Amino acid sequence: MAIVQDTCQYDEAAQMLPLLAMADPQRTLAWRDGVAVSAAKFLDHVEQVAARLPDAPSAVNLCEDRYAFLVAFCALARRGQANLLPPSRAPQAVDEVMAAHPGCYALGEQALQPAPLGYLPLPLLETRAATLATAVAPAIPAAQTVTVGYTSGSTGTPRANAKSWRNLHASTAGNLAMLHAVAGPAFAVVATVPPQHTYGIEMSVLLPLLGAVAVHAGRPFFPADVAAALAEVPAPRVLVTTPVHLRALVESGVELPPLTAVLSATAAMPPALARAAEQRFGAPLLEVFGSTETCAFASRRLTVNEDWTLYPDVHLHPQPDGTRIEAPQLDVPATLADIVTLHDEGRRFRLCGRHADLLEIAGKRASLGDLTRRLLAVPGVQDGVVFQLEDADAIGVRRIAALAVAPALDEAAILDVLRQSVDPVFLPRRLRRVEALPRNETGKLPRAALLALLG
Repeated sequence: MAIVQDTCQYDEAAQMLPLLAMADPQRTLAWRDGVAVSAAKFLDHVEQVAARLPDAPSAVNLCEDRYAFLVAFCALARRGQANLLPPSRAPQAVDEVMAAHPGCYALGEQALQPAPLGYLPLPLLETRAATLATAVAPAIPAAQTVTVGYTSGSTGTPRANAKSWRNLHASTAGNLAMLHAVAGPAFAVVATVPPQHTYGIEMSVLLPLLGAVAVHAGRPFFPADVAAALAEVPAPRVLVTTPVHLRALVESGVELPPLTAVLSATAAMPPALARAAEQRFGAPLLEVFGSTETCAFASRRLTVNEDWTLYPDVHLHPQPDGTRIEAPQLDVPATLADIVTLHDEGRRFRLCGRHADLLEIAGKRASLGDLTRRLLAVPGVQDGVVFQLEDADAIGVRRIAALAVAPALDEAAILDVLRQSVDPVFLPRRLRRVEALPRNETGKLPRAALLALLG
């Protein structure tokens, strides 16, 4: 029996999957500085970098330029090394991840000051014409760990999640199928999210690697920069963004080149913003649902249906304290903290909140998600969040706090409106007006930052 098991494990580990979809070596994989980069040229850059990497089990990929990140991502995979993806680029966060992975180093295209210990600058990428005609896409073991991503810390300490190349291949198949339905077989992507985070990896790194997708190398931030980046890629165009960036785009008045679709994730989408975005840009607004642990596994168009549609072969099983998920990209079923109700024979679900967000005070129940939604519905509140404090009061109750961005209101005015729709026991006992919420690069709110801002 042991021999058979060992043989099965060996066969699974020996299975190879392509690093790059390369039916046409001349297909455009990226747009960088207004110039198209072919799949063959990209592969040559990967091989150049891979040949110069030191022997190590893993490396922190700190490349800011999306194309440089793509090259480093694949070069590390070619050398059998995992891409370490810290929850942020803050030196302390990078140092903590490196300390958790002995023998690793850091890689980037910029001159960092201060630089992490063992920092390796990405070599200058050259074009070797002789190799372009003979470029062949390599394959790597399906079971090889390619990424180790970290949760955002929005619910506590960031946690590590390793993904194999098989995991990422399977999740990308679902994302491509979803996007093909609205954008066609080939399209260009401009992303405002960084490539280091799971959403950015899925929608701006894996899509161009494994599909007929060309990605813009930049990460535009301001609305005018987003418009300029979109103008540098051909139609059909898909904008990958977050609710925070989307609101800024809608309110800016900046004209964007024609879009085929807008994709959003990382935070709840206010229905009013979804309607405004579709009207403003003349394109469907799609959301994807997933996590660092699971990758994306469902999507929806909020202006059409509040329910989420599961990707093919994904199955949810509601549990008392969450939801068990079976998906092609998961080696074993995972349990989500989200509470859902299933519809349409289990192919759609409605999100009811997270188990950790459910509150019970004085025999009454509410959820932090719903309370945040009601705070955001207060006229004059531009951004906000409701959360629960760790320490209990004298009678053992963990009280509710809130932060709100509302330049024209004071705390009393906000609370007066909330009293109309929120039970008194769930009104924030501490509500503070702030200039901006401490959102990270993907729009999430690390809990430690919220507590610090609350003071």
